[in-house]
Amino acid sequence: MSKSLHFTKMHSCGNDYIYFNCFDQQIDKPEALSVKLSHRLTGIGGDGIVMILPSDVADAKMRMFNSLDGSESDMAGNAIRCVAKYLYDNGLVRNHNIQIETGSGIKDLSLTTADGKVSAARVDMGTAILRPELIPVDLTGESVIARPVTIGSTAYKITCVSMGNPHAVVFISGMGELGSVELNAIDLDKVGPMFENNPIFPERVNVAFAQIIARNHLNTRVWERGSGETKGSGTGACATAVAAVLNGYGDMNTNIKIEMPGGELIVEYTDDTVYMTGDCVQVFEGIVSV
Repeated sequence: MSKSLHFTKMHSCGNDYIYFNCFDQQIDKPEALSVKLSHRLTGIGGDGIVMILPSDVADAKMRMFNSLDGSESDMAGNAIRCVAKYLYDNGLVRNHNIQIETGSGIKDLSLTTADGKVSAARVDMGTAILRPELIPVDLTGESVIARPVTIGSTAYKITCVSMGNPHAVVFISGMGELGSVELNAIDLDKVGPMFENNPIFPERVNVAFAQIIARNHLNTRVWERGSGETKGSGTGACATAVAAVLNGYGDMNTNIKIEMPGGELIVEYTDDTVYMTGDCVQVFEGIVSV
């Protein structure tokens, strides 16, 4: 027997998800539902689904499921801003400072509003994790910075960071490790799965290829585990900014601009945490029978 579910389609930096208010409706088998509804020809279309749930420790809880395989991610940096927008715009929370529970802990958000609606949010993403065993990546040392590895038959230098999700960052062009390779020339549909499923990443990995435009300014494409290439990645932008500082292409305590196909994010890497600022946009609402 089918049932009707109300959803809201939202995006941030082009990273689009299907959001369900689970304060007053129940989602069964979210893994399968995400794969079904995320299909861009036969479903609603999106990078996955996000469940907005009650929380005992924060204003709300979010769970995100990827589009290709239904796997759950502990953190989604773009999606969490849209969750905050939904909570505020729909009167569930009316504070400009919101706490949201995620699989990687409670995140604090500061909201920017216009005409009574949230237009952007700043997220305290927490400490950047650099220790290989915590990312995780099966490489030795206290951190993995510009470490030579071979993926497929190609040599890369990777910098590994976890922002709630594991990321490998590769710099290209000019000052980067891949010489004069252009960002748009990378066949991410081919290279992305090679990184994602390489045995050195026991929980798979997201990979970001970053082109240095200027100091503290990078252009980035991200392949996300379980979703493929996305127009924008919040955790990917944060990992790229952290990696840029670690490799000498950016500065701490400074706004670093990360351009992505779907827009731009501003990231600040401090001694204590990583802040990310970006937009959050509602596209439409609807009802789907499942």
